[in-house]
Amino acid sequence: MALNIQLPDLAGTLQTYALHGTPMPVPATRSASASSAGSRAGFNRIAYSAAHVVANPRAAIDPWLQCAVDWDATIAYRQHLWSLGLGVAEAMDTAQRGMGLDWPTSLELIRRSLDAAKDFQGTGVAALVASGCGTDHLVLADVKSVDDVIRAYETQMEAIEKLGGKLIVMASRALARVAESPADYERVYDRILSQAKEPVVLHWLGDMFDPALKGYWGADDVDKAMATALGIIKAHPQKVDGIKISLLDKDKEIAMRRLLPALGGADGQGVRMYTGDDFNYAELIAGDGYTSEASGSSKVHSQSDALLGIFDAIAPAASAALGELANGNLDKFHAILAPTVPLSRHIFAAPTRFYKTGVVFMAWLNGHQNHFTMVGGQQSTRSLMHLSELFRLADAANGLQKPELAVHRMKTLCAMHGLE
Repeated sequence: MALNIQLPDLAGTLQTYALHGTPMPVPATRSASASSAGSRAGFNRIAYSAAHVVANPRAAIDPWLQCAVDWDATIAYRQHLWSLGLGVAEAMDTAQRGMGLDWPTSLELIRRSLDAAKDFQGTGVAALVASGCGTDHLVLADVKSVDDVIRAYETQMEAIEKLGGKLIVMASRALARVAESPADYERVYDRILSQAKEPVVLHWLGDMFDPALKGYWGADDVDKAMATALGIIKAHPQKVDGIKISLLDKDKEIAMRRLLPALGGADGQGVRMYTGDDFNYAELIAGDGYTSEASGSSKVHSQSDALLGIFDAIAPAASAALGELANGNLDKFHAILAPTVPLSRHIFAAPTRFYKTGVVFMAWLNGHQNHFTMVGGQQSTRSLMHLSELFRLADAANGLQKPELAVHRMKTLCAMHGLE
């Protein structure tokens, strides 16, 4: 018997919606022994999910001003991602870094995640973790020079590497504020990369995700900014595993990945492109078969690996699709991911920086946490109409793992908004 729910339309009028999706089967835990060279969990792409944090709604704090995390639920979700063969990109923007999650709490999150990964590896799963290293402990108004930015990066870099963590060098609001030219970016990244203990992932977050990062790499023009970033990478190919770009422009990503160094990277096979494009991830991960002997392009430059916030919300589908891709079943890969794309585009709709609300909403609907509250009170950034459409799209994407629970929780949310 079909499940029905009354959901508001854009005018706020309740309409009957009948669920029709089929929950995506959760793949069995993927063992590290299934991995082949250069892959994880049997995948032929490296895939990180930028993971959210679970707030602690029972903490006696001022939620707009202070941060309280439910550590048990937060780590349990990371274990869920690892069991699906996905790596965890820790303490990134999906974890509300810079939008409620401060640096001391971020470092504690990184420590706990790394410890949990070590324990989880005892089950035979690789449990990849890469951790965000930034400058967000600075008070922007107090930042006066590029040297302040360098010292801030070094502070976080030292703390994370002391824990044994792999670095994702996050784009810096402070650097965007004080840099006067591309040369300032080159100076900062030259200093940081020259000190890194192992290859890092660089991070280019477009201003649709964070308006404070407008003009990153020293130019508003994307092609000029890309040239600066590529120059930095080519000066340090042995210190750069890859670069994650989140520009929501597949053509720019393809153009850049074809120009990445063919030597270097974490495995010597070339510097990788980690897609952060939550609009076009399926086709970017699938790749385009591009080869160019003249440019020395390696195989990794015909495809993108993944470091995606949407993989938090659609983890079972992402795992199943990547497994099909590794087995050469491209049609099945696309069949699984295609329905998730409209869902992702809705979650990441402008203002894109509020996408975290949709990610946490999905975790609540699917029973990974028992409340819909967020660090910083960010659950209020999306309307009931937005979340109602998200519910419909999640059903269409086969993304509601526990339909009865999802319906119950959606009805509760509607009642809280005066619709019963």
